[in-house]
Amino acid sequence: MAAVCEKNSTLAKKIEKDMIYCISKTMEISACHNLKLSYESKCSRLHGHNWEVTVYCAATELNADGMVIDFKHVKELIHGRLDHGNLNELLPFNPTAENIAAWIVREVKPCYKALVKESYGNVAMATDDTFPIDQRYLI
Repeated sequence: MAAVCEKNSTLAKKIEKDMIYCISKTMEISACHNLKLSYESKCSRLHGHNWEVTVYCAATELNADGMVIDFKHVKELIHGRLDHGNLNELLPFNPTAENIAAWIVREVKPCYKALVKESYGNVAMATDDTFPIDQRYLI
């Protein structure tokens, strides 16, 4: 019996070592913004969206709690800071969907990709191309 338990323990360590763990967290953020653009646009006026944001994280090792990152912590970092806010006041850049996606990738460790859906049919994505796990193995 001890040999079986030792074999299972060794197998579990090998499986854990050879794994790539990926998670995604999708959330809705209600927020307003106005864009500073080099051309005339109604988006220069203050307006709101119900943004759909998906954050993708990965790791080759799980943390002490057995997670890549707690879904709750991802939500707190993004939703907790932006929901029902004015993005121009909360973020230090022109709050385009592309810039927000890039900010999320930098803000949430170990995030490698973020999708920001501003409205139906309008989606921006930012990906960290220096992320240490081959992108082919990620969701």
